[in-house]
Amino acid sequence: MLDNSVLLVVLLLLLLIFAPQQGVYARWRQKQWLRSRAAMEDALMHLHQREHSGRLASVESLAGALGVSTRLASMLVQRMEAQGLLQVTAGGLNLTPEGHRLAIQVVRAHRLFERYLAYETSVSPAEVHELAHRLEHSLTPQQVEQLDAYMGHPLSDPHGDPIPTASGEMPEIEGQSLVDFPIGTPAQIVHVEDEPPHVYAQIVAEGLRPGMVVRVLERSPTRLVLESDTDEHVLAPVVAANITVREAPQEKLALEGERLSALEPGEKATVLRIDDACQGLTRRRFLDLGITPGAHVEVVMRSAFGDPVAYRVRDTLIALRREQADWIWVRRDGNGTTPHRTQGEDDGEVTNGK
Repeated sequence: MLDNSVLLVVLLLLLLIFAPQQGVYARWRQKQWLRSRAAMEDALMHLHQREHSGRLASVESLAGALGVSTRLASMLVQRMEAQGLLQVTAGGLNLTPEGHRLAIQVVRAHRLFERYLAYETSVSPAEVHELAHRLEHSLTPQQVEQLDAYMGHPLSDPHGDPIPTASGEMPEIEGQSLVDFPIGTPAQIVHVEDEPPHVYAQIVAEGLRPGMVVRVLERSPTRLVLESDTDEHVLAPVVAANITVREAPQEKLALEGERLSALEPGEKATVLRIDDACQGLTRRRFLDLGITPGAHVEVVMRSAFGDPVAYRVRDTLIALRREQADWIWVRRDGNGTTPHRTQGEDDGEVTNGK
């Protein structure tokens, strides 16, 4: 009988401590979260995004965005209101000037991290947003400025969103939805919305990204057919609506050129650009090899199996696989002659572009 009583007391104590919502441990975790930098900055981002879209946030929308109860979201709102970061009005939650300033700082850190992850690492495009969201709370303002300087003060993130300046200035994206763009007119993608994630994943899978030039071939209530320089794409209207475009500038069309992989041995070309799809370590490798706009490239020879191909760039032989050469846009300099292979050239150093 005594053993049962002791067991009952232990169970009651465990319930008191570890109850999901009202337990001692749960309440401690909630207090820790309410005081955290991440909670406040995530709330600032939500309020900023809602204001930017023309509608105010509410306690309910904040709870949904943060994945917490409305009670906890309400407590966070009270804390931020006491700190002068937001105002509670009949229409919803308004950022104060100080709240807006801090929100822009969070946006700046997030988009700089997205840019860094996309262009300097091997993180896949589909994972960039979520990883940047986790990292954005870790930097001091000084470290944000160092990151910005390291990347050369980029103007936009990989999705085409403008990166706010250190002073808080952020230009608007000019364009219109792809679903409304005229059929047959060359359009340049200027922005790809990264939420909801499953829609963004479909756009990434199609290889569509900011900077690309596309043409709408067909439009119906159930699908949108468009073509890019390499493929034809079929999108549901709800997916195409997440792509913002504008009429492609003539200078952009003039720079389209052709892919390096289209050249034959003996042909020479001038590099126009590295495709925007080439990011991370591979892009850095190309730059290290001297593959920059204006560089001259000569196709030297194909391997026995046709891939990789040897190219001469800045007096250095490099080997690129076809999918790598597809990322390099060039303008032919005119047909050259097949180079004479001198004694020992087969055994010479060929830098692999891996």
